Amino acid sequence: MTDSNQTSRTTRQRAFSVFGAVLALLAVAWGLYWFMELRHYESTDDAYVAGDVMPLTSEAPGTVTAVHADDTQGVDAGVVLVELDPADARVAVAAAEAALARTAREVAALYAQRAVLRAELQARELTLQRARRDLARREPLRGDGAVSGEELAHSSDAVAEFGAAVMASSAQLDALDAQLHDATVATHPRVLEAAAAVRSARLALRRTTLTAPAAGVIAKRSVQIGQRVAPGTPLLAIVSLREVWIDANFKEVQLGRLRIGQPVRVRADVYGSAVTFHGRVAGLGAGSGSAFALLPSQNASGNWIKIVQRLPVRIALDPKELEAHPLRIGLSTTVEVDVADGSGPVVAAAGVRSSAAARIQTLEDPATEARIQQIVAAQARIAAPREKHGAP
Repeated sequence: MTDSNQTSRTTRQRAFSVFGAVLALLAVAWGLYWFMELRHYESTDDAYVAGDVMPLTSEAPGTVTAVHADDTQGVDAGVVLVELDPADARVAVAAAEAALARTAREVAALYAQRAVLRAELQARELTLQRARRDLARREPLRGDGAVSGEELAHSSDAVAEFGAAVMASSAQLDALDAQLHDATVATHPRVLEAAAAVRSARLALRRTTLTAPAAGVIAKRSVQIGQRVAPGTPLLAIVSLREVWIDANFKEVQLGRLRIGQPVRVRADVYGSAVTFHGRVAGLGAGSGSAFALLPSQNASGNWIKIVQRLPVRIALDPKELEAHPLRIGLSTTVEVDVADGSGPVVAAAGVRSSAAARIQTLEDPATEARIQQIVAAQARIAAPREKHGAP
């Protein structure tokens, strides 16, 4: 009986020894694994997909006549999404073009008027010269009595009258030259002002057709056919899934070794462990979420409890991997940052973020410029022959 108990005790001791040795080996293995691998990573599961949400808003008032897109639908840049009633805008364009034609014709008439004033000034100068010659012939005859004093007075008055007429014509010509100085019909300020009104009216007409500023997926559609919209009314949004990123919220105690440019591994819950995204640290936030909250905490109030803060860290992803496995905004992810290389900067250098160029309505429209030139040229031709023949 005693030998049996001794054997059992010995067996238990061996078992405990083996178990302790296994635990020790596991602890050593875990320590080596942490020292060799895990200590070079900072990870968090408080990370979500973020991206640009481009709202499509109306820039002109009008009634919606057509909607060509719906939620979840993919669109390309430049595709027509919403149309507004263009009737009022077309009337405004017609009125602006008529005003431009009238103004160009009035300015062209000024050039014709300048030719008339030049001819009139030339005729009055000739008349003044003739009156001066008549006065010069009569003055020597005053002493002989061949010319009466009244006739001589009339000749003198004629010289003064014609001189005043020349001065008046010269002043009128100077005033007209001041209006037309260094300008053609097309470059005259009044014509430029009328042309700007045409551009504005045609721009308003183009804005009745709303196109996609960039390629993406439609979201947050609220516009309906027949709806009366005002400028600035949000109609829908476009999300570019090709340029999403990860906002990973790391605890402040994890930020010490994070540097811009460090490699990152990302796993999205939507794909599980089957897909691993690769990226890099693009930047660290300028402040914690609580600092930028609508009502930031007032730690100086006295009711203070220390809470570990989190700072958003932006993770840029590989575009090819995103194309193969698209991500949606707001999806949960797990992020692991390799912090072995700590030589990178903490603050990103100044620069401009590269993104898809959005198609925005501008004044530079070739069709509008061609129409303006056509209207101005048609009115300028009216005064061209008169200007040519009337020039001295």
